Amino acid sequence: MQAIGIDVGGSGVKAALVDIAAGEFVGDRVRVDTPQPATPDAVVVAARDLIAGFPAHLPVGIGFPAPVIDGVTTTAANVDAGWVGAPARDLFTKGLGRAAVVVNDADAAGVGEARHGAARGEAGVVLLLTLGTGIGSALLSDGVLVPNTELGHLQVRGHDAEHLASAAVREHEDLSWDHWAERLSEVIGAIDALLWPDLVLLGGGVSRKSEKFIPLLHVRPPVRAAALRNQAGIIGAACLAADAAR
Repeated sequence: MQAIGIDVGGSGVKAALVDIAAGEFVGDRVRVDTPQPATPDAVVVAARDLIAGFPAHLPVGIGFPAPVIDGVTTTAANVDAGWVGAPARDLFTKGLGRAAVVVNDADAAGVGEARHGAARGEAGVVLLLTLGTGIGSALLSDGVLVPNTELGHLQVRGHDAEHLASAAVREHEDLSWDHWAERLSEVIGAIDALLWPDLVLLGGGVSRKSEKFIPLLHVRPPVRAAALRNQAGIIGAACLAADAAR
């Protein structure tokens, strides 16, 4: 089965057609800049235009940068405040003209890694941290998602964890890999003290350079790079759309 995955971010909206069984893109990923301001109407139109060339009968899954409860987005950290309390699932379903599933973007990446990536077949508690503009989190227990954890907002040294150790902070503050690894170790350690994961996966674009910082981490649980990198959210969202369509 095929389905469409969309990843809505603060800077870009990305989409691809996904082979659900293989966990791979069918053709190339497409992208447009996120509208500014990123209001619900503007983002839905951008997503509609982005996937206009994809088969009309396929379901679509959308990874969105907010906790999502029963299809409603509850916060708006990197998008317009109009998303707070917005009926996102209904808005996308109507605007795209096809069945839509909306899920937190890091949770979508977690599902992608559980189905087709580094968390596949892993028993116990697996934590995925997506390192980008902020820090997203997905928590899996024996492969089952515990949604909307938002651990990037955990307080570490009096700051949101993502304000201390996101990939964007590393670039903005021009941190060395050693210095950034120290901060990231603090964040993982704070989460470990609460959840005691059996495995930590690190995703996001910076995972392409995992050999530069994962060996520098000093934490209890084993840490590995996410396998699907920036494809994980799109693949996971498509998998959830396919699940809902069955």
